[in-house]
Amino acid sequence: MSNTAPFSSGDLVRHSRFGNGKVEFDKGPTTLVRFEHGIEEVAKDELSRFSTPEQTLNKTTWDSPSEVLVRTQAAAITSVNDTWGVLSRSKIALLPHQLWVCKRVNEVWPARWLVADDVGLGKTIEAGLILWPLLAKGTVKRLLILCPASLVDQWQFRLREMFDIRMVKYVSEADNAKSDFWNTHNQVVASFHTLRDDHKGRHDRLIESDPWDLVIVDEAHHLNADEDAGPTLAYKLVGRLQEERRVESMVFFTGTPHRGKNYGFLALLKLLHPDKFDPKNDLCEQLPLLKQVLIRNNKQNVTDLQGKKLFFPPIVSPETYAYSPEEEYFYEMLTDFIATGKMYANSLSESGGRVVMLVLISMQKLASSSVAAIHKALKRRLARINQSQYELKNLEEILSKSKAKFSELDSLQSSGNDDEIAKLEEQIVEMAESVHLMEDEAPRLQELIDAADMVIEETKICKIIELLKTKFAERTIVFFTEYKATQSLLISRLFSEFGDNCATFINGDNRAEGIIDSSGKIIVLSENRENAAEKFNNGKVRFIVCTEAGGEGIDLQERCHSLIHVDLPWNPMRLHQRVGRLNRYGQTRQVEVVTLRNPDTVESRIWEKLNSKIDNIMQALGSAMDEPEDLLQLVLGMTSPSMFNEVFNGASTIAPNSLGTWFDAKTAKFGGNDVIDTVKQIVGNSARFDYKEVSDKIPRIDLPALQPFLEAMLSMNGRRIVKDEEGISFKTPDEWLTEPGVRTTYENMVFDRNLRGQDAAKRVLGVGHKVIDHAIKQSLDYTSSVATIAANRLKQPFFVFKVFDRITSEKTSIRNKIVGTTPTTDGMRMLQDWELLIELNNVSLGRDVKAEYSSPPVNIAEIRETVSSALSFVTSKLLELDVPFKHPTVELHSVIYPV
Repeated sequence: MSNTAPFSSGDLVRHSRFGNGKVEFDKGPTTLVRFEHGIEEVAKDELSRFSTPEQTLNKTTWDSPSEVLVRTQAAAITSVNDTWGVLSRSKIALLPHQLWVCKRVNEVWPARWLVADDVGLGKTIEAGLILWPLLAKGTVKRLLILCPASLVDQWQFRLREMFDIRMVKYVSEADNAKSDFWNTHNQVVASFHTLRDDHKGRHDRLIESDPWDLVIVDEAHHLNADEDAGPTLAYKLVGRLQEERRVESMVFFTGTPHRGKNYGFLALLKLLHPDKFDPKNDLCEQLPLLKQVLIRNNKQNVTDLQGKKLFFPPIVSPETYAYSPEEEYFYEMLTDFIATGKMYANSLSESGGRVVMLVLISMQKLASSSVAAIHKALKRRLARINQSQYELKNLEEILSKSKAKFSELDSLQSSGNDDEIAKLEEQIVEMAESVHLMEDEAPRLQELIDAADMVIEETKICKIIELLKTKFAERTIVFFTEYKATQSLLISRLFSEFGDNCATFINGDNRAEGIIDSSGKIIVLSENRENAAEKFNNGKVRFIVCTEAGGEGIDLQERCHSLIHVDLPWNPMRLHQRVGRLNRYGQTRQVEVVTLRNPDTVESRIWEKLNSKIDNIMQALGSAMDEPEDLLQLVLGMTSPSMFNEVFNGASTIAPNSLGTWFDAKTAKFGGNDVIDTVKQIVGNSARFDYKEVSDKIPRIDLPALQPFLEAMLSMNGRRIVKDEEGISFKTPDEWLTEPGVRTTYENMVFDRNLRGQDAAKRVLGVGHKVIDHAIKQSLDYTSSVATIAANRLKQPFFVFKVFDRITSEKTSIRNKIVGTTPTTDGMRMLQDWELLIELNNVSLGRDVKAEYSSPPVNIAEIRETVSSALSFVTSKLLELDVPFKHPTVELHSVIYPV
């Protein structure tokens, strides 16, 4: 009923649009009211008055016990989920560090954070946990996710499958002046490799569209700014969004935030907080501010809800093999060929010599993978040379033809797109036929090809088969190699030994050529990476052979804990990323890794020295930190890939007795004191999860905590619930059928994240599901606040309080904090919101579910005194509650009392 009588400050009122609120000031025809979302001035005749809990305590009849119970349950559910995201309907079990990241990012809004967790800790899950509460309550309506092109489909798929968050994939064809793409779609995932180019004015269309509530950037180290070369195109794009005030909040994800230069690191932070960070100023001066923007969690610190550590360092076992006489002959001939080529390169101009050296380096890398890889490239190169019959007459003209390929290689090396780098290296050897590697190249190439033809069986592959039949018998295995030719070689041998259905593959082309099946027939296989990973994880194949494309954005740990490096890339970061496909969230066993080396090769000796140096770096970090293993990713991220290229490429010309001294000189800056000091400073000044500090605050509840509340709401709406082994089924209350997407009936619904199957996403209930959201909204609209329940169903009284911020100008995604109290023999006990929910879930209403009122007890004066004591108690505990409010205020929310 509308009301025109004067209001007093503190009166509780209801508005048809804004819900329940509290009067701040009566202005005659209008009234200032504090609602959940903030203060509104509304017409007085649009408001209806209802009693405060304090007023109800003095009445001769109290409120409906069922309405008070579900309203309090809903408040506790909203409180705990706004803070932790623990009741959001993700389809994967949640870990404390993920809940903690959600809390840190969401407690102050707008949010600006750089999350630099170690690889494999579940960044997509953290993103989903951050997003669910924000999307559910409308804080975020416009969402843009930017990531590398290879991860766009993964982000779209995982957010849909894990959280039922539907993202639209950006494609250039859909974005034109007529389509109004950016205003038409509110939740977009896009490749920053695509968006960075201002194709047909798309940047202006993006900037002129409605602002984004939240922008998430994955692999944010691609947003790089160099002091000399300037910012990358992706950095400029995000910077322009920031400068034009088109972004409210931003969250960046990257495992390697510091790429070796303080300027680039601080420039990345400046995108998030232009007011706090400046790359032109000294890093040390800005370190104290890092905790406000940088989150860094290591595997060693990650635990389950009981504090048990979940990750352990992988067990790495080196396996050695020796070349056959045929392989030995081929590699000796190849070494001589490359040495001759290097001498020839030194006789050319600087630009011409550089091109020759790039081709020779690519040949070295292919050869270190397998004879098959270099053999394929050599044959194609010789065929192109014989076909073209070009001579080196006009070097500048020749260089201009190859310029695009070499420029592309430089760009890829700086971006870290490993699979494309390997693909381009194969192409460079084949396609740079116009660039002679020596004066008599063609006959020398033919000699190499003839020598490779004599290698019938590669000893490295034989060693792998031996391991599969002994040490790794009956195990599922992930293989990694850099090159597709080696991938095809291994798959062919696996088919020969274990049958044609034993293996699948992942590479950047979704295509494997030159496979020989068990009958000897040459075939071509096609498989996209998602299907291949699903086959492997579901146990349909025993082996999966991946190029570096499998080292990014693919989970392979469901049934596997064993990995074999078929070859060793020249950049140790790739090894770290490969192992991360198994040693990640969801892995239940200690990961075992095998490296294959021929100890007689220069590459093997360099790897021994690199591993020794890495051990020394870890020891240096250990002097200041307890468990530094996962910091290797930061150290490697600060090292230029060109340094490793120089080491592996140059080592073949160094005498064995001088190799150690030469290596030390070349790698002097790798893990040097300046790098170690920077890593210590970054990690020491970042915010990170510590189970001991937050264990008592982490909610010990999951989706089943929602079931008693939903069942009570369905009963109150006159709906019968059918329970069986498959779940619960019910007809939807009419009051909830107010928007598209709400079904009239639901069958076999569950509160279980672990449910699997094609219809799992439709059957899992949690906050964010329309049924749960409507139940919460309806119960929060109830005005009942004080009730009694029979003592045989309620063992102790609960005095429940709401803590909120009186400041309304500050935006926050956490609206309030619900706290329960109950008297004990020692005084008063405080219950966190999730603890209160557990207690209320144990209350059975019985026949009182339909009661419209309840009778107060006789000791009203004692209850009022207890309310006052409980209010003072909660107020004294505000610091312990860790709420992000500038001026926290405590008010009575509800009273549930046994009689």
